[in-house]
Amino acid sequence: MPKKDAPLRSDAQRNRERILQVALVELTHCAGAPLSVIARKAGVGQGTFYRNFPNREALVLEVYRHEMQQVADSAAQLLATLDPERALRAWMDRLAEFALAKAGLADAIRQVTGTPGSPAKPAHTPVSSAAELLLRANEQAGTIRPGVTADDFLLAIAGLWQLAPHEDWQPRATRLLDLVMDGLRTGAPGR
Repeated sequence: MPKKDAPLRSDAQRNRERILQVALVELTHCAGAPLSVIARKAGVGQGTFYRNFPNREALVLEVYRHEMQQVADSAAQLLATLDPERALRAWMDRLAEFALAKAGLADAIRQVTGTPGSPAKPAHTPVSSAAELLLRANEQAGTIRPGVTADDFLLAIAGLWQLAPHEDWQPRATRLLDLVMDGLRTGAPGR
């Protein structure tokens, strides 16, 4: 009996992943994208869609959580292939890409979390943990000043969220993140 159910579970998982992929594109393009359009473009029926995501809030929050987890997971992948300093800087670029290229998603998050009684915006815990991983690797390598916390780092890069996402944000984000890196390097024992 379990073997018979296994394909249904994998099909259900594929449907869920397809819904999330389409929702990311559609919500990034337009924060108010109709759920029926997302379901149709994902190739699932309304029943399948609502079994996975009973309402807009559930969908938007899951897309946000999923994307934040991918950004967080990339920290370890970068550390596996780059030296700690380059891994940290590359990860900062990925975080900027998430923050600015996905501006429509940010608008959708504000829409579903911005009214009284609405669900809270998910915590940045995976991103904080990823920042901590990268900061500790750089501290150990002597490439940044000791004692910088994930909270310090996230506050330092908070200017990213002030940039206008519909303009040419990349040069300003690069400059901002380079300034943050320069600040992190100041006082590093290996410098």
